[in-house]
Amino acid sequence: MNFLAHAWLAHRGSDEFLYGNLIADGVKGSDLTAWPQEVAKGIRHHRRVDVWVDKHPSVQGARQRAPSPQRRYAGIALDIVWDHFLARQQAGGALNEALVERCYQLLTEWPAPNRLAAMMPLLVEHDWLRGYADFEFTCRAIAGVGKRLSGPNRLAELVPWLNDNYYLLEQDFQALWVESTSLLSYPLSQVD
Repeated sequence: MNFLAHAWLAHRGSDEFLYGNLIADGVKGSDLTAWPQEVAKGIRHHRRVDVWVDKHPSVQGARQRAPSPQRRYAGIALDIVWDHFLARQQAGGALNEALVERCYQLLTEWPAPNRLAAMMPLLVEHDWLRGYADFEFTCRAIAGVGKRLSGPNRLAELVPWLNDNYYLLEQDFQALWVESTSLLSYPLSQVD
């Protein structure tokens, strides 16, 4: 899952917890003692969600359907596509609007770490969390991530497959999202 899905799963937590979920991909290593306790909880929550999602049968099935030359990169594309389906589903809703604005406020007030430092201002300025509702925007975002990887842009090569499999991927997302919201939403008994 990507930024919007992680935000939805963490939105009932404190601002620090939500912020930890938003920046977790930019935090390296398991030693989180430099972070405030609630931010560290958010980072751990994000990581636990990622592990669970990667093992989910819907995600594994979608990856297996991806073309073999790009299959290794399919998980990255799928994480962003899940945000597309969620953004489309929630577009215009009052709770989604409040959550997006809350995320943007946190990402504006608190700097993101390391490799996310340059990206987060762009995410806010160009309204990515709402933009994901548009599939063309989402595909451009996927191809953009692929430009930052070494070698040929395997993520851009996945875009035709994403278009051709849109409705199957939407079904995969629905199965994944129903389960994830019941199992992974904050508060959890084992966030630490």
